[in-house]
Amino acid sequence: MRAFLTFLLRALFRVRLVGDLAPFERAERLLIVSNHRSRLDALLLALLLPREPVVVIPWNEARSRLMRWALRYVPHEVLDIGSPASLKRILKPLRAGAPVVLFPEGRIARNGAVMKLYPVPALAALRSAATIVPVNIGCSSGGFGRSRGSEFVTRLLSGVTLQVFPARRIDGGGAGSGRRRRALATLKLTTIMQDAALQAYAFKPVFECFIDACAMHGRRTAVMEDQNQGPQTYGQILRTSLALGRVIKRFCGHKECVGVLLPNVAVTVGVVLGLSAAGRVPVMFNYTSGLTGLRLARSAAGVKVVITSRKFIEQARLQPLLEALSGCTIIYLEALRDQFRLSDKLWLMAFALHFPRRAMTPQSTHDPAVVLFTSGSEGEPKGVVLSHQAIVANVVQIRTVIEFTPDDKILNPLPLYHAYSFTAGMILPLVTGTKLHLYISPLHYRAIPEVAYRNDCTVLFGTSTFLSYYAAYADPMDFSRLRYVISGGEKLSSEVARIWMEKFGLRIFEGYGCTECAPVISLATPSAYRCATVGRFLPGIDYRVEAAAGIEKGGVLHLRGPNVMLGHYLHGDPGVLHPCRSAIGAEWYDTGDIVEVDEDGFVTVHGRMRRFAKIAGEMVSLDHIEQVAREASPGHFHAAVLTMEEYGGESTVLFTTDPILDRITLQKVARALGSRDLAVARRIVHVRELPVLRSGKTDYVSLGKMAQLRQPPQQEGVPRSASRSLQEERPAASGASEAR
Repeated sequence: MRAFLTFLLRALFRVRLVGDLAPFERAERLLIVSNHRSRLDALLLALLLPREPVVVIPWNEARSRLMRWALRYVPHEVLDIGSPASLKRILKPLRAGAPVVLFPEGRIARNGAVMKLYPVPALAALRSAATIVPVNIGCSSGGFGRSRGSEFVTRLLSGVTLQVFPARRIDGGGAGSGRRRRALATLKLTTIMQDAALQAYAFKPVFECFIDACAMHGRRTAVMEDQNQGPQTYGQILRTSLALGRVIKRFCGHKECVGVLLPNVAVTVGVVLGLSAAGRVPVMFNYTSGLTGLRLARSAAGVKVVITSRKFIEQARLQPLLEALSGCTIIYLEALRDQFRLSDKLWLMAFALHFPRRAMTPQSTHDPAVVLFTSGSEGEPKGVVLSHQAIVANVVQIRTVIEFTPDDKILNPLPLYHAYSFTAGMILPLVTGTKLHLYISPLHYRAIPEVAYRNDCTVLFGTSTFLSYYAAYADPMDFSRLRYVISGGEKLSSEVARIWMEKFGLRIFEGYGCTECAPVISLATPSAYRCATVGRFLPGIDYRVEAAAGIEKGGVLHLRGPNVMLGHYLHGDPGVLHPCRSAIGAEWYDTGDIVEVDEDGFVTVHGRMRRFAKIAGEMVSLDHIEQVAREASPGHFHAAVLTMEEYGGESTVLFTTDPILDRITLQKVARALGSRDLAVARRIVHVRELPVLRSGKTDYVSLGKMAQLRQPPQQEGVPRSASRSLQEERPAASGASEAR
């Protein structure tokens, strides 16, 4: 009967066993850990692995009559691994030399995220000195997570792959109490499971991932909407992107960079996907960067063709920006309808919609997928070239550590030219089946809470600044449906976190990243949260913290991983890719950030290296100066910059919206915090509002000019309503914000 069951499973699900099988031959004590997506998983592993194992079955899965019958033919134990009493029964076969298979999550997972791991499996590996072999059970077609249909049917249609990864070990965990060693062992096992989930995914180009999502969730499934259009289904988005890509590629060559000057609306998503399908590289232009910023971006990426909309240009009053695009071929979306000929319609309806993989231009995962630009908050923006692998890998990394389901709806008001919004706010929902609501502008502080309430949004992306505004104007019920509030782009203010917890009962999860890393590097999650940190590094990221002269805590962060960029486009060398490299070597990226990583893996960001001043022979963090000011005046905004005085030394200037804040107050707070006197700025400038970029980051370039010239900053292309003051929003001041 065992042979018959093995044959039946192989025939029904076309099971493939791939990976490193050597540990099954030489390891004496073998603990096999696997993800768990179906009740069939126990039988698959019991019957199809090279060595016959003892399978640990969760007690609630052994109650069905069919499962009890099948288990008669395989060695097994029915245990609750959440109970410490189960440890002895797991250790017994391990010490006897029999391989043991178990599911550390203790239950069937609802999606691709690694859920809570119980400590019993980690303790079993630790006490038995067993070799851990991670196995990932997945559909042969790939894709993200579960479809809305049955897992059984999905496996019948696409087949099953058992992917075996290289063996790992959990060491003794060092000194400390038993509870401490148990916690460290569980953390190491969690890392092993997360790495396996990431490595199991077969990276594909962005548009092909979108096609996989169409097949998994169904073309009739609504997945996206904006303020003007109703719900858009996968099929509608696919049709729009294929049609746009067909027409646009007549104006540009293969792998050519094409500028995109469009707002947060559904058609922008169609343009980006259409360019990807056609083998072109979208260059996301920041339309609030002003004439100079747009000219620099266009030059750096070597853009010759730009896609925009006449309606958007008129409503946002962006006609002056067209001067920066002189010499480019400007394609208006309104004119593309006439370019779509009868032959194109026949191609779309008879071929492309039925065979989208054949209709798309073949691409490698290492080809450029998009060009985004750094914020320019501290200097001239640089073009960041991200590959298909980098974008998709970052989506998988995020999805591995935090749960997103087709029942969720993401509210994304952040501009799509920002890496945070592009990857997490657009690509992630489209390829994972999570619904997406695009909002035109993050500056509508009264409207966004109402949008979240009326549309039953469960996830909100924002920055600390914008979240503070939403909290000020929102009714406590506006965010009652939210499950996750994720903050990125700038350091989360402790005051903002406190207000959200008190007013809405919501904990804000802070992420840390940079455009060069597509962009998320670490993320606080429900299972990995600690105040004043940005969570743990995402799986697949290798990091080094290099000591820096004068820095007492932490060091400069260097990292590499599948989500790191291909390189930079620089204004001084247009169209030439400067590959990613740091002092450690090729493919490493020097973030320039001073971070500290504790023994539990939690990351604390102390600031940027360039935001440290050397005063009286000591290094002083400008971020710490801002922190002292926030403690002294939590209800206002503060920003510190470095200036060069006439005598040649460095000095610090604090800009604050608190009209009565002075150095005496700051010195008292600094002493109470145990900080040095150097943590108090040498000069204080009182302003009505602080300049910010449209991404929500403080505009330190403008503040630096103001500190040198001692006059108010002039912001090119940034509306006054974007300033950091808790005042009534003024949408009329921003044509770009109102454009539909």
